[in-house]
Amino acid sequence: MGRAFVYVIIGGGVAAGYAALEFTKKGVSPGELCIISDETVAPYERPALSKGFLLPEAPARLPGFHTCVGANEEKLTPNWYKDHGIELILGTRVESADVRRKTLLTTVGETIAYKFLIIATGARARTLEEIGITGSDAENVCYLRDLADATKLVNMMGKCTGGKAMVIGGGYIGMECAAALVINKIHVSMVFPGTYCMGRLFTPKIASYYEDFYKSKGVNFIKGTALSSFMFNSTRKVTGAFLKDGRYLPVDMVVVGIGACPNTSLFKDQLKFENGGIQVNSRFQSSNTSVYAVGDVASFPVKLFGDTRRLEHVDLARKSAKHAVSAIMEPRNTSDFDYLPFFYSRVFSLSWQFYGDNVGEVIHFGDFSGTKFGGYWVNEGRLVGCFLEGGGNEEYEAIAKAIRLKPVVKDLSKLQRDGVDFVNEVSHKPLVQGGGFRLLLKKPVYIWYATSGIVVAASVAAFACWYANKW
Repeated sequence: MGRAFVYVIIGGGVAAGYAALEFTKKGVSPGELCIISDETVAPYERPALSKGFLLPEAPARLPGFHTCVGANEEKLTPNWYKDHGIELILGTRVESADVRRKTLLTTVGETIAYKFLIIATGARARTLEEIGITGSDAENVCYLRDLADATKLVNMMGKCTGGKAMVIGGGYIGMECAAALVINKIHVSMVFPGTYCMGRLFTPKIASYYEDFYKSKGVNFIKGTALSSFMFNSTRKVTGAFLKDGRYLPVDMVVVGIGACPNTSLFKDQLKFENGGIQVNSRFQSSNTSVYAVGDVASFPVKLFGDTRRLEHVDLARKSAKHAVSAIMEPRNTSDFDYLPFFYSRVFSLSWQFYGDNVGEVIHFGDFSGTKFGGYWVNEGRLVGCFLEGGGNEEYEAIAKAIRLKPVVKDLSKLQRDGVDFVNEVSHKPLVQGGGFRLLLKKPVYIWYATSGIVVAASVAAFACWYANKW
C-alpha cells in the first residue's frame, strides 16, 4: 500500500505550518502536498505552550494558536488544509526513510513516495534517563515540548495549587515554566548546575536581574548542584528529590527542562551532519538534492558571521521553512538565506529580545534597578550582538539593523553611556551605494558650505551683470 506526492513535509510544528502556507502562495496544486505528523492535531505555534497555554485565566487553546497566527498570517486550521487540497496524515510516525529511493515508511505500513522532502521534525525534550536518572514515567513528572506535555502540565498544576514544585534546569523552559507555576500559585524551587540562569545567553549581571525578580515572586534558586534521584511513594508518584550536594527537597510535582535533541535519527548515515544537525546549504538543501531540512534540525550557514550553526528558535523555524519552499518552487528567484540570529522571551511583566552573537567583550547599559537595560557584545572591534529588556518595537528594529551593519566601536565607554541611542544613530545613518556609512556633516560644516555657496552665487551674478552691461 502506498501513495505518492510531489512535496512531503515531515513534522507537525511551526516549520511545517509555515512551509504549507508558503507552498500555497507559490502555487502548489491540490493533491501535491502532504504533511506527516505523529501528533493528532494540525501544526500549531509551539511558543504558546510555554506562555499562554499555561495561564490559569483565559488560557490559549486550539484552534486559537494553529499556525500561522504568530506572524499575523491567516490561521491554518484543519479546514484550511482541506480547502487547499493539502493532505494531513496525523497521529502517524515515519518509521524509516530511504532518501535514495525517495520513500518513507510509516508505522501503519504505508509507503509515501515524494519528489521533494522537507524535514521539519524539530527537537525532542532531553529525558532524565539520558543523564542516568529514572522517573520520567511518574504521573507528576512533566516535560514541555508538545501539546500532550502541556496538557499534562496544566492538569498537574491544577492538582498542586499551594503545593511545591521543583523545576530542573535554568534555561528557556525552566525560566518560562517557573513563571507559569508561580502564576498558578505554586511554590517553586529551581535546580541547575550552573552559577546563574540562562547561562548560554545571559551574562552574570543580566542573570542577576532576572533571578532577583524571580526571587521577589517567591522562586527559590538552588544553583551549582543537580538532581541525584527521586523519592517515590507506593503509587510511584514523586514525593521528594535528593540533590547531589546532599540536600533533600519535598515536592508535589516536577518540571524537567534539561535541553533538547534534534529529531534526525531517520536520516543517520543517509545525509551529511554538522553541529548535531543535518548539514544544509544557504537554501536549506541537504547533501541529497531532493531533501531539505529546516528549523531545529538544520545546520545552516550564517552569512553574517561566516560560520555554520544549528539554532533552536521559532523565528528560524518560520523563516527557514518559507525560504526552503521558495528555493524548491522558485529556485532562480531565491537568493541565499541571510539570517540574523534572534531570540526572545516573555515572563511575568518582563520581555526581552536578543539579536546577533554573544561573543567578545560585553558592555552593559541602562538602568538595572529599573525596567529597561541591556548589553552589547563587541568582538574584534565591531558590534556583533545586543540584548535589550523592556524595549519598544522601534528600538528592537534599530538593534536588528545595527547588528547587521556590524559597526566599528572605538570607544566602549561611549557605547555604555549612549545605550540604545547608539543603535538608533547607527541604524538611521543613510548608506552609500556599495555599503558603508555616508558621513553625516556636522552643523559647522554645513554652515561653511552654505556660506561658500552664497559667496560663489553672488560672484557669478555680479560677473554676469558686468558682462551684460559691457555689451
